[in-house]
Amino acid sequence: MRVVAGSAGGLRLESPAGASTRPTAERVREAVFSAIGPAVRDAAVLDLYAGTGALAVEALSRGAARAVLVEHDRREAAVARRNLEHTGFTAVARVLATEVARFLTGAPPAEAPFGLVCCDPPYEAADPVVDAVLAHLATPGWLAPGALVVVERPVGSALGAPPAWEPQFARTYGDTLVHLLSARA
Repeated sequence: MRVVAGSAGGLRLESPAGASTRPTAERVREAVFSAIGPAVRDAAVLDLYAGTGALAVEALSRGAARAVLVEHDRREAAVARRNLEHTGFTAVARVLATEVARFLTGAPPAEAPFGLVCCDPPYEAADPVVDAVLAHLATPGWLAPGALVVVERPVGSALGAPPAWEPQFARTYGDTLVHLLSARA
């Protein structure tokens, strides 16, 4: 697994051997970040269910200003930290080893408001879990005006986006369904 483009483009990223982690495929990351385009530049990024940190690293490589990665599995969080070290982004990113739901029920972190949120929960997570994440993100203080949210789910899953979100697209890549949403003004 490699960083697709930007300042760290081509660098290999670590992935835990035999883990249940399902890192976002390179072709999916390439397609998503091509669709987002310049919106990632200078954005604060929130990577929920970060796993290896591949999405946050890709965003930072393409010019994001800073990132917060949230991953409950301590082993995977350690891999994300090593990937940030390897790509040179430790000064502008931090990894929090905590549950996403717990993180979102607290106050927004100092890095907020976020211009880009990546939400890639385990495929076995129920659809209402993702709906709850979107509802929390829509509360004041979390998002910058016009923020974008990338949600990665298995094909066939439903996304009940709250009224605060404007669907931009839903695209299928193999067994992966990617939704791009923007925050309504």
